[in-house]
Amino acid sequence: MYARRMVKLTKQIDDSVLVTPGAKSNLRKRATNADDIFDDREAAEEATKENAKAIDALQDALWAERKRALLVILQGIDTSGKDGTVRAVFNRCGPLGVQVTPFGKPSDEELAHDFLWRIHMATPKKGVIGVFNRSQYEDVLVVKVRNLAPAAVVEQRYEQINAFEAHLNDTGTTVLKFMLNISRDEQRERLQARLDDAEKNWKFNAADLEDRKLWDDYQKAYEVALDRCSTAHAPWRVVPADRKWQRNAIIAATVRKALEDLAPQYPKPDWKPGDFKIE
Repeated sequence: MYARRMVKLTKQIDDSVLVTPGAKSNLRKRATNADDIFDDREAAEEATKENAKAIDALQDALWAERKRALLVILQGIDTSGKDGTVRAVFNRCGPLGVQVTPFGKPSDEELAHDFLWRIHMATPKKGVIGVFNRSQYEDVLVVKVRNLAPAAVVEQRYEQINAFEAHLNDTGTTVLKFMLNISRDEQRERLQARLDDAEKNWKFNAADLEDRKLWDDYQKAYEVALDRCSTAHAPWRVVPADRKWQRNAIIAATVRKALEDLAPQYPKPDWKPGDFKIE
């Protein structure tokens, strides 16, 4: 019963959020709420908790097996909820098997290498779920919008990213990519909340307002990245993120299904428990 229900739900999710490889993403026409998938907040939040618990159990088997890895990429504009997603979806998992890596402005050392160097260094080892808070896509998003590299260099990066993700897939790392899609109005409310709530003041960064002025440019850059880099081995999912509980429920269900498809197994020892006696 559960298996059929999960298959039906994840199919409904993907019908709504998946960017079909080779097709146009039409980002600016996509909904920023997911009322068609989750219209009951209480039920969605309960489903997220259940899926987070299941993700923990599956990750435990993945860690014990040590044969495959899962990489979850969270990409989105400021306030889209990358940190909140990590807390909601992976809060049950132990620290040994989940590695969260935030990518900010590259250091001098990182700039001295190719743009994928720091990314590859952070990919999860076998048995681990890796979560990227921002990712290699910053090099075709902020770099493109801010003109931080020549257009010809940025143009090359789409296929370089595709080849990199294909390599990860071929060597045992499943890649899940989520673009957290919020509306401009919702971003304004979240930024204002950081000013109004003293406990959220630390989150406010005046530079976010400069990026907000470039909203349309970022939307165009995201659309190109989604169109060019949604592949069979690593498709993009555009997750409506205006409602945090819908965002979390969609991603938790998708991550759980991906782990269940991997079906990690606990290894069988080459000894029998009865062979030992503990005094």
